[in-house]
Amino acid sequence: MEGDEQMPTVLVVDDTLFMRVAISNMFTEWGYEVVGKAANGKEAVAMYRELQPDLVTMDVTMPVMTGIAAVKTIIPEFPNAKIIMITALGQQKLIVEAIESGAKDFITKPFEPERLKFVVDQLLGQNC
Repeated sequence: MEGDEQMPTVLVVDDTLFMRVAISNMFTEWGYEVVGKAANGKEAVAMYRELQPDLVTMDVTMPVMTGIAAVKTIIPEFPNAKIIMITALGQQKLIVEAIESGAKDFITKPFEPERLKFVVDQLLGQNC
């Protein structure tokens, strides 16, 4: 990215530290700015309100507040929020609910970094 073009900002939400670190590292490598990491939906909602990132990766199943509940809280306040759900295999019903609630896309764990980058680039209209 050249000039004073703003790097897209990302909020990474996953209850597993390993996944938060792995996903954050991918985004950093791709030239994004990871502005926050949350371990559950409740933290995600609070951080979204504060940071209003360009993009959120949201785990579906988390303690305290699920990713779907977080989406249902964020989207009414921020209809343009770009949220990508990250789900384990076999959670199709939850994904449908998340998309109907306003999530923009989803990927299934385990995933290849290229798959995430493809979805992110499409969503943000990047052609990096």
